[in-house]
Amino acid sequence: MKIKILTLLLGITWAAQAQENSIPTNPQTKNVCITNVTIHVGNGTVISSGMVVFAKGKITMVTANTTIPDSCTVIDGKGQHLYPGIIAASTNLGLVEVGSIKATQDYAELGDVNPSLKSIVAYAADSKVINTVRSNGILLAHIVPQGGTISGTSSIVQLDAWHWEDAAYKVNNGIHFNMPALINRPSFFGPRPGQEDAIKNALNKIEDIKNLLRDAKAYNSSNRTPKNLKYEALQGLYNGSQKLYIHCDLVKEIMIAVQIKKEFGIDIVLVGATDSWMVATLLKENNIPVILSEPHSLPSMADDAVDQPYKTGYILQKAGVLFTICQDADDGFWQQRCLPYQAGTMAAYGLTKEEALTAITLNAAKILGIANSTGSIEVGKDANLIISQGDVLDMATSNITHAFIQGREINITNKQTDLYEKYKTKYGIK
Repeated sequence: MKIKILTLLLGITWAAQAQENSIPTNPQTKNVCITNVTIHVGNGTVISSGMVVFAKGKITMVTANTTIPDSCTVIDGKGQHLYPGIIAASTNLGLVEVGSIKATQDYAELGDVNPSLKSIVAYAADSKVINTVRSNGILLAHIVPQGGTISGTSSIVQLDAWHWEDAAYKVNNGIHFNMPALINRPSFFGPRPGQEDAIKNALNKIEDIKNLLRDAKAYNSSNRTPKNLKYEALQGLYNGSQKLYIHCDLVKEIMIAVQIKKEFGIDIVLVGATDSWMVATLLKENNIPVILSEPHSLPSMADDAVDQPYKTGYILQKAGVLFTICQDADDGFWQQRCLPYQAGTMAAYGLTKEEALTAITLNAAKILGIANSTGSIEVGKDANLIISQGDVLDMATSNITHAFIQGREINITNKQTDLYEKYKTKYGIK
């Protein structure tokens, strides 16, 4: 019996040692100075040989190389590049662990209209997927619910935390509306009962959501007695504390989104917005930002140019539309690691390298309402930084060596890097 208990304890100890979740780092206590590094500020500015100092989690100095302040831990960045931490602008990271196993999915709830649901409380800060994305420079993420027509509220998290309260960077910053598709999709078996006219049904559902917004707006101006939980949950749209994220793709769906902004006077953000390039001028006129879905994809329509998804970012940039990029919802957790490379692809189709970097850093921060705290390397902002030996937008040369979240250096290893080192050692590879 003693042998069995000892074996069990040893098994538990081995499992604890074998798990690949990093222990969250303690708050920054020592001043850090990164010198001799090429600084990509995130707003288009590049300092070819510069120095960045940060203390207590905040950036205190950004300058060309000068005298190093006293009492600093110095990191020599000679030959390396310093970037703002990349922001995943729309993801279910931390809400899904294994896409094919339902028990590990916590991104949707029963019901069609759930504005009061909060994605942040379901966020798993110890997800093993998180390690794989931050090792590619993604340090913050916008955690978005899915399912239904009104999915609930999203929040922004930093990716080095014990639990969701610890991770919270900005809580409940937006409501998510999944606009029904205004397209009839033919089926080999014919339409299901009640689905004979998909567009008509979609328009009816959109009108129901408009009525909900109208009632919530009227409720906002009343004495609010008795309390209505759904209307209460939508009040942030009218007091300016929340944005309405409208998930849609086609031009006619985007036109309805513009109408919603005009009628209700609320801030909206388009998510997906595959056809946004066709109405870029309209979006600029109405000051509507875009979280553009996955540039590494096929065009939405058969008569679109095959490279249209690669070029859409440049068209929006040229029109003056504020935009960032995100991953497809189905792979929205683990594929976040590809964000810098997708931005790099857009740099090969019209954007400059710095514009592409800005799209996934400062632009994302502006759209999510956190630009005062992060998104660029500027004095007073959080020290969310990454150092790479090569171009972070280039898969062939990117090699992240250091990463800092709010000034504390985080562990950027993951299961894959551990296995790499393990078998290098086994086979004597140097």
